[in-house]
Amino acid sequence: MSEMASFFYTTGFAYLGIQNLIMLFFAFVFIWLALTKGFEPLLLVPIGFGMVLGNMPGMNEMLQSVTVEGSTLHSLYQGIKMGVYPPLIFLGIGAMTDFSTLIANPKLVLLGAAAQFGIFATFLGANLLGFSVLEAASIGIIGGADGPTSIFLTTNLAPHLLGAVALAAYSYMALVPIIQPPVIKLLTTDQERLIRMKAPRLVSKREKILFPIVGFIATALISPGGATLLGMLFFGNLLKESGVTERLAQTARTSLIDICTILIGFCIGTTTTANVFLQKESILIFCLGAFAFMIATASGVTFAKIMNWFLKEKINPIIGAAGVSAVPNSARVCHHVGQQYDKSNYLLMHAMASNVAGVIGSAVVAGVFLGILG
Repeated sequence: MSEMASFFYTTGFAYLGIQNLIMLFFAFVFIWLALTKGFEPLLLVPIGFGMVLGNMPGMNEMLQSVTVEGSTLHSLYQGIKMGVYPPLIFLGIGAMTDFSTLIANPKLVLLGAAAQFGIFATFLGANLLGFSVLEAASIGIIGGADGPTSIFLTTNLAPHLLGAVALAAYSYMALVPIIQPPVIKLLTTDQERLIRMKAPRLVSKREKILFPIVGFIATALISPGGATLLGMLFFGNLLKESGVTERLAQTARTSLIDICTILIGFCIGTTTTANVFLQKESILIFCLGAFAFMIATASGVTFAKIMNWFLKEKINPIIGAAGVSAVPNSARVCHHVGQQYDKSNYLLMHAMASNVAGVIGSAVVAGVFLGILG
């Protein structure tokens, strides 16, 4: 009997508690949303299964959890803690991004800038609710709807919030199809949703090559703290557009970004344990993250409407919602919302211009926070 008792305490059953069951339930919800609803499965499946692994009873006792120094999970997590994965993901994003529409219609960069208001509004709100300035900045960046940027900034400013902030950022990226359409419809009229935008002009190869070089220099001068993310983004785009490094661009936008996405999602999931997630602070971060995302969406739409007061060629304000950084999901959502009112109105390319401007904008804001607060 003593041998049976000893064996029992080597199993997970000996340490199974209600908190484990609650976290496993949330993990299954994430996986269910990915598999049945198609909500960013490339993100939610790794995160969901990582949550399953991280919340298995007995992981700590057997020295296998992500918090145990020397464990395999702890070693994998160093890619997040040391800021390795986010820049590599930005490299892949740059290698798959076509900036042509933004180059052809540069005023759309203002929509990406306007959407960043959600970050600053949430920063102020979090600070008023009792979070420190460093914590508030890390929470506010969720409004950029950019998981790698959220991880990059939080790692530097408030690493103890990394699990909650990263999970919130990636969760809201996946929930773009649920969160954004109601905000768009609330702030636009039927007439505004029917606005047609003319096809963008053709952009020369020279312009495409010069854009990542000039774009990086300009943004890095404004925000040196974001130079790592911005540099990798524009470097990836230069690999794509140069025409002589296609093998490198192909690797960056396929194998490399896929590997990093798997590792970053899985590691985030393993850190989302009951003692972190089931806390008042974490729940408040999730609520603030939702607020940030809705304000960012509303800011982009509202600014597009304001721009139309001064433009002869009107902008469909729907694309302002794509000013957040959830590439390309947000742009697709804007396109689908527009087609609900006019099936022949193709907003995707215009929304992508706003969307990639949002990627640049969120990295610039992260760099500003890092420069001031870091």
